[in-house]
Amino acid sequence: MRYLIEEKGLRQRSIYQYQIFLRQFAAYLERIRVDNLAKLSPTVLSGFIAEYAPPRVSWSTVRNACGVLRVFLRYLNREGVMAKDLSSLVEFPQSYRHAGVPRSISWEQVEQVLAGIDRRSASGKRDYAMMLLLATYGLRAAEVASLTLDDIDWRNERLKIRERKAGNTTTYPLSAAVGAAIVEYLKNGRPATTCREVFMRCCAPHAPIGSAAVVCRAAHFIRKAGIRVPRAGSHVLRHSCVQRLLNANFSLKHIGDYVGHRSASSTQIYGKIAVEQLREVAFGNGEDVL
Repeated sequence: MRYLIEEKGLRQRSIYQYQIFLRQFAAYLERIRVDNLAKLSPTVLSGFIAEYAPPRVSWSTVRNACGVLRVFLRYLNREGVMAKDLSSLVEFPQSYRHAGVPRSISWEQVEQVLAGIDRRSASGKRDYAMMLLLATYGLRAAEVASLTLDDIDWRNERLKIRERKAGNTTTYPLSAAVGAAIVEYLKNGRPATTCREVFMRCCAPHAPIGSAAVVCRAAHFIRKAGIRVPRAGSHVLRHSCVQRLLNANFSLKHIGDYVGHRSASSTQIYGKIAVEQLREVAFGNGEDVL
């Protein structure tokens, strides 16, 4: 980890992803009883990748795991732990950009998810506010988890999202429904703490909630509503926000700016769920649409 921070200059979020993948690799080695990293072989490496493949995780996650593994193998060779650099033997699985379809659900289903949250409890008040943020602004789980009290401008009714994945900061108008949900949580659900993060764990120790917890809570309420969707989680609500903007005829450029995409190409995949525009193409008016 010190090498990744001091020499490669990775951000803390990237370090966290490295830790997740390397822990899983360590658990795999323990299970197959490889107790010395010098004994790593192409067979061991390919076995880990094969076990890690879909349907357990998405292909993009497999690619990320392969990237982490390659860096780790190069490091082992540099440090003299392994005589040969095996990183070139870890091949990235073939995948195609925009090959999938965003995991959106209808707005009626989003309302079902929100209705299934018991807002009488402290955790319910917190979860309702978090789910509203995901669905209304299309935020990422990490952006919800890192939201602080200083990011909410109550006087001017503004909500600031800092340090987005694209490296920018976005300011939104504060929705009345979102504002009311956050106020209800702050007054009647949030534990007493000196932390500036808005959303906290309900059980001691009262620390700020993490992005993984936001993902898990979203998945829980989606399943509770009886909605079947691949890999239920916070991104389903993010995609549903984009679907709603598409249905309201917003351009992909405006949508990309709204949800914090780094480039316009990241938004292009949502053209697959622009149902009304695609229907016009199918009816023969494609040139007018394009």
